[in-house]
Amino acid sequence: MKLLATTTRYYLLLTTALFAVGSLGLYYGVDWALRGEVEEQLLARRQELIAKARTNQLPPVALLQTMLAISRLPQPLGFRDTLLLDTQEHEQVPNRQLTFPLTVRGERGPVWVTLRKSLVEAADLLAVVLTVMLAVLALLLGGVVVLNRWLSSRIWSPFQRTLAALRGYDLQQHQALDLPTPAITEFAELNQALTQLSQRLVADYENLREFTANAAHETQTPLAIMQAQLEELLQLPALAEDPAAGPLVADLYGATLRLSRLHQALSLLSKIENRQFAQAVPVRLDQLLAEKVAGLEPLFEARQLRYDLDITGAPVVVQMHPGLADSLLQNLLQNAVKHNVRGGELTISLTAGALTISNTGPAVTGDPARFFERFRKHSATSDSPGLGLSIVQQICGYYGFTVSYLLAEAGERHTLRVVWQPAAEVPLKKIRRRVATD
Repeated sequence: MKLLATTTRYYLLLTTALFAVGSLGLYYGVDWALRGEVEEQLLARRQELIAKARTNQLPPVALLQTMLAISRLPQPLGFRDTLLLDTQEHEQVPNRQLTFPLTVRGERGPVWVTLRKSLVEAADLLAVVLTVMLAVLALLLGGVVVLNRWLSSRIWSPFQRTLAALRGYDLQQHQALDLPTPAITEFAELNQALTQLSQRLVADYENLREFTANAAHETQTPLAIMQAQLEELLQLPALAEDPAAGPLVADLYGATLRLSRLHQALSLLSKIENRQFAQAVPVRLDQLLAEKVAGLEPLFEARQLRYDLDITGAPVVVQMHPGLADSLLQNLLQNAVKHNVRGGELTISLTAGALTISNTGPAVTGDPARFFERFRKHSATSDSPGLGLSIVQQICGYYGFTVSYLLAEAGERHTLRVVWQPAAEVPLKKIRRRVATD
């Protein structure tokens, strides 16, 4: 819920509560005042009758009964409310009455006189007051809602523009936010703080990108020199005479190779994050996939893997950088081979909308999405740097593709699926190749 709507809701609740209390107070206050006025009139009439009775100016009771309600039997004294039938309206109307004793000439004892006055005028006045108060409440609540909409569209418009700018901001564009200075002080301070923050982010990002590029460039040459010198060292005849030196140099050479692969993977990730692959051309993924699978056939035979390659007859063309397309397929296929079991299976399916690679493998548990994390391995003893799926995810994110990792058959069936467009109709012609090695 929006901030302004939330505050307006509380204002409406508070206004309604205060208005209800005020309306009740006004209602009972007016009712009390009107009743007090009626009681004053009745008391004044009583005093008038008592004064006339003392000076013997009242007519006999028989004649007085035609004008007043008089009873020779004792009646409850004081003020009371009662309902009397209105002969003209034919309905019960409220009345306020006052009963008191009165000594009249010619009577042996006092008689009880009841004076009455209608409260219809008071009730009508209260109804008018209540109607006016409810109308004012409706106008007030409607005015608050209209004011809220106006404030949301006018006063809060700078905040909405700032929010839209933040949603569309991309740090990899290497540009700081350029936010205007609104007339409202709070929004102006917010935009100024966000602009300064984005400037610091861009500066830090540029420094980090430059450091990464320099580090990758500076470490590439020493690694290549180390690898070449170790290869020459392994070919020296003197190394074969020392049984202890050979394994040490071989281990050192293997560590250098792993370090070189790690360096290449991290450099590729850095280039993808820095958007250094701006050139996108149509790439025939069907041809590239067939070449990659053909190049891995010796590895399939060495690990006794049975594979099934399913490619649609229609060309599968995707707009992307050729180097990233090659890296995407290479990492997907290597992941399916490295994390397979000896004598296992591998299924590769390419359509106009997606690439699906499914392979057998050791049982794993947990969230498959965590396998896309950097340096995440299925096995801690693996020689892989654990960056293959991270590279796949970065490439897919770079071009807006969707990549998913699924586990089936108690975690022993691994499926990676990359979708680059909605599923299209399946062509009739297919090229299927199945190779089984014993």
